[in-house]
Amino acid sequence: MRILLQHKKTGQYFRDIDSWVRDPGAAMDFLSSTTAIEFCVNNKIDDVQLVLKFVEQQYDIVMRLDQAHDLYDRRVQPG
Repeated sequence: MRILLQHKKTGQYFRDIDSWVRDPGAAMDFLSSTTAIEFCVNNKIDDVQLVLKFVEQQYDIVMRLDQAHDLYDRRVQPG
């Protein structure tokens, strides 16, 4: 499984700062979904979603990042 960021409007995958690609195989693979979310928060990257990419595309999971931001915020805030 690969953990990717995909731009919601263009469908392109994140490769590097200011670099997006159509080919998911050329995209940056994050170590974990938490790492990907932290990266977006720290770099103020918006309008993206997490894609858990499997060998068989039918098993891919897409998660809206606004949901992920909420989960991240709850995890890092005390209380």
